[in-house]
Amino acid sequence: MTTPGVGDAVRAQRPVSERRLHPVTPLRRAWAPVAVLIGWAVHDPDQAQRHLTGLTTTTLLIALAVLLPAAALYGFLTWWFTHFAVTDAELRIRTGLLFRRTAHIRLERIQAIDVTQPLLARVAGVAKLKLDVIGTDKKDELAFLGAEEARALRAELLARAAGFAPETAHEIGEAPSQQLLRVPPAVLATSLVLTGATWATLAAALVVPTVLWLVTENVWTVLATAIPLFGAAGASSVGRFVTEYDWTVGESQDGLRIDHGLLDRAHETVPPGRVQTVRIVEPLLWRRRGWVRVELDVAGSANSLLLPVAPREVAESVVARVLPGVTVPGRASLSGPPRRAARCVPLWWRGYGLAVTDAVFAARTGLLRRSLALVPHAKVQSVRLAQGPWERLWGVADVHVDTGAGKTVTARLRDAEEAAELLRGQAERSRTGRRDARPDRWMA
Repeated sequence: MTTPGVGDAVRAQRPVSERRLHPVTPLRRAWAPVAVLIGWAVHDPDQAQRHLTGLTTTTLLIALAVLLPAAALYGFLTWWFTHFAVTDAELRIRTGLLFRRTAHIRLERIQAIDVTQPLLARVAGVAKLKLDVIGTDKKDELAFLGAEEARALRAELLARAAGFAPETAHEIGEAPSQQLLRVPPAVLATSLVLTGATWATLAAALVVPTVLWLVTENVWTVLATAIPLFGAAGASSVGRFVTEYDWTVGESQDGLRIDHGLLDRAHETVPPGRVQTVRIVEPLLWRRRGWVRVELDVAGSANSLLLPVAPREVAESVVARVLPGVTVPGRASLSGPPRRAARCVPLWWRGYGLAVTDAVFAARTGLLRRSLALVPHAKVQSVRLAQGPWERLWGVADVHVDTGAGKTVTARLRDAEEAAELLRGQAERSRTGRRDARPDRWMA
């Protein structure tokens, strides 16, 4: 019989096979030297133009004959010296041509694994694997892998992180997913048209350059202002449509799956137990249709959107999957600030509201664009009471709730005695919530 210590030693000595990225990867990395030259030309166009005009045709051809093979060699060598391996406890990534770097990513520290496919990657049949890890701001990634290999590796990493035996982890495959909803393109397009920010940015892009031209009559000043404004208007409308196109939410054993994108496809996962805050956003022009947008704060993950647009009833049913046991408080259950709060924030005080249930701390803000933030008691890291001189004069105070995602939810302009009671009661609710909370583990 093998003792546990001997078994652990045998597993530790098990040889680990290293793998390389997809052979198409050198084509992507070969662009790095070319990108440096393009960046220099954009940064100093006058000097770049002088250098180019001083070159003869022969010199230019020689430069290209040297640059292109050098870029291809650079791409090949960086691909050749990049390896990754999956051990019983970690994902190991070795990179570096001149300076070697080895990243040891502990599997239990992984919060999310997303599969993304830019447009050219979809044509080539490859995908990028992005990993959200606790304690790191930058995502580690493996780019590129074959599309099927990327999904298989993702499933293997999740299975190992969930505690499955290494011998069977690679055979488990991706957990089956059941589709919960899909946002039709027509609904998405209509919601963007009814978003006030889109029209405000477009109006600014038309008005500001016109005013500048009348005042300065300087073409470069107008262009320097108009281009960023039109870019922002495009990003808030066309850019969002391209990114959020065919938004699909499915439920699986390893969390909620999100697939979206018109040109670049993304396959993301909302990690179970890591959602710190859910925000239900209701723009003014959406209210007649009963539509809302659902945003997230997830600890250790860049995923911040759950639903771009959906009927409120459907959105609340999806929120219940993200926060089990949580019921979204209705408008009638939200209590507003006292009327004297108008002395501190005229008119807009009517948009504030608060509801504290057995499961969540819910605070509403906004009068035109309403936002209801839901924080499970177990995710509250600290509670603070803030009261400025003017608020103290009128007997109101703000209660701030800090979450594990580094974000704060605030109940504005509450009665001072109510705020003090909230401060005491929330501390106890948070302790009780953490004690009864489900573990933050994959497939747990």
